Amino acid sequence: MLNELFSMSGKVCLITGGSRGLGYQMARAFLEAGAERVYITARKAEACEDAAKALSEFGDCQALPADVSNLDGINQLVAAINERESVLHVLVNNAGTGWGAPYGEFPEAGWDKVMDINVKTPFFLTQALTPLLEKGADKNPSVINTGSIAGISANSIGNYSYGPSKAAIHQLTRNLALELAGKNIRVNAIAPGRFFSKMTEYVSKDEEQYQREIRMIPLHRWGGELDIEGVALLLASRAGAFITGEIIAVDGGTTLVG
Repeated sequence: MLNELFSMSGKVCLITGGSRGLGYQMARAFLEAGAERVYITARKAEACEDAAKALSEFGDCQALPADVSNLDGINQLVAAINERESVLHVLVNNAGTGWGAPYGEFPEAGWDKVMDINVKTPFFLTQALTPLLEKGADKNPSVINTGSIAGISANSIGNYSYGPSKAAIHQLTRNLALELAGKNIRVNAIAPGRFFSKMTEYVSKDEEQYQREIRMIPLHRWGGELDIEGVALLLASRAGAFITGEIIAVDGGTTLVG
């Protein structure tokens, strides 16, 4: 029974920002759980192709390089998926960005870039792919948005548009969950705390700051690969078929004290 609950057998998945970090880990989890096919996207074509090649060790993974920061790129990606598939079961809106600058110098360009990629892109991509997701209603189709505990707890650390963008994706998740429930499409968000990624290198490479954060996290560690893979499988599989509109913090308890 457990194998069936968490099985991804027969499911076609698309993960934006899938060439590294959390997106890459989710892609691997879906493939190892038996997904029929996983498409990953990334802006840099070579990185996307290399990641898909590595992930092909676990199953059928295909690269669809795309710049989803604008509507033209989103439309090109949607057209590419429609050319290849007649149904989609899982969409992971994972592509995201940040912008750091001192408060008094934070630029409009940094604000707009973060809001566009972290909020606008997930909305318009989900909107455009809803017909394909609806066709997968027999397999509990799922949209998973990558939020952040930065959208729950106040801590700008110079990234003034990032937290608001993640709070917005959390609320968008709830709104879309209500909108799409009638089509049997579930929409949830994962709100990670600290995980090792390119975006968090500035902390993990600073031993003093890293140890300070470890002491502050109730579980006294950063998240690892299995931590994100487990919750992604829950939300994408039959195990999570009665879960929608939820923001799941995967943070070792950080939001309990932050």
